[in-house]
Amino acid sequence: MSETGRHADVPEEILPSGRDGAHGDVATKENPFADPGLPPHEHRIQDIDEKAAKRSERTVALLFTLSMLATIGFIASYVIFPVDKIIYVWPLGHISALNFALGLTLGVALFCIGAGAVHWARTLMSDVEVAQERHPIEAEPEVKAKVMADFREGAAESGMGRRKLIRNTMFGALALVPLSGVVLLRDLGPLPEKKLRTTGWKKGIRLVNQSTNLPLRPEDIAVGSLTFAKPEGLEDDDHEFNTKIAKDALMLVRIQPQNIKDKQELEWSHEGIVAYSKICTHVGCPISLYEQQTHHVLCPCHQSTFDLSDGGRVIFGPAGHALPQLNITVKDGYLEAVSDFAEPVGPSFWERG
Repeated sequence: MSETGRHADVPEEILPSGRDGAHGDVATKENPFADPGLPPHEHRIQDIDEKAAKRSERTVALLFTLSMLATIGFIASYVIFPVDKIIYVWPLGHISALNFALGLTLGVALFCIGAGAVHWARTLMSDVEVAQERHPIEAEPEVKAKVMADFREGAAESGMGRRKLIRNTMFGALALVPLSGVVLLRDLGPLPEKKLRTTGWKKGIRLVNQSTNLPLRPEDIAVGSLTFAKPEGLEDDDHEFNTKIAKDALMLVRIQPQNIKDKQELEWSHEGIVAYSKICTHVGCPISLYEQQTHHVLCPCHQSTFDLSDGGRVIFGPAGHALPQLNITVKDGYLEAVSDFAEPVGPSFWERG
């Protein structure tokens, strides 16, 4: 159907003005490849019906508003859902509630901004095709003036100034979406505070054999043996067992008292039984190799070596400081802690000082 037939019942004065040069040259025998030009421009319903334009405006504003609500939901998800909450979502199965909520809300927020922008461009912004001849890379003053004039014309045709509802909701959506990235910075914190400086060891806590789950007596520790221990009350099926044992893991060896070189180590031991953190001070690997004659323990990850007869000091490898020693004693025939470690266990951290 021709342009005239499509809009025969629409008064000519309300139709948007066309562009000159919409039709190109006619092909002839002398010039069979003449430029056909652009097809006649067909006006959209929004161009001739302000009610349709208003409907499109409200649709775009709704999409931007949904984006704002989804962004708020993204931020709220961090507060509402604990990191360990698992839910069932068909057909995904059992997944993290926090991850599902974050992915869903952020996806909706970004999709609505994109969908709103596309709908705005396709229904309300100018859709007149403009052909422009190629020109030298360096723009002439006249071209620059034309570009600025076209920019001002495009800004006017976009309706940014006239359609305030779209403009305001778009600004609101674009202003809120970056907050999602700011909230993600929460995963860099909070600061560890005192969590890395303390463990589960306290005064009166018995030493329990990690293999048998039985409290340890001095006679259970033989000279030359390596025994691994944990605090009494820490069970393998506890929800936070792995988190706690990463700081609480202990190793015990029995050394002849006359072979202990460090004075404090001797004072904190019991009949030659010394207790040191099992966690390497390099990157936190568990130490598991013990050499009986030298009283050296070796971390299998990067070969850091510590002397348990001389305050657990580093004698080889990349570890930065000695192994922390646990002050122990005996009460009612069982080994127990006198206090927590005097210094943080494991590798150094930026707050340590």
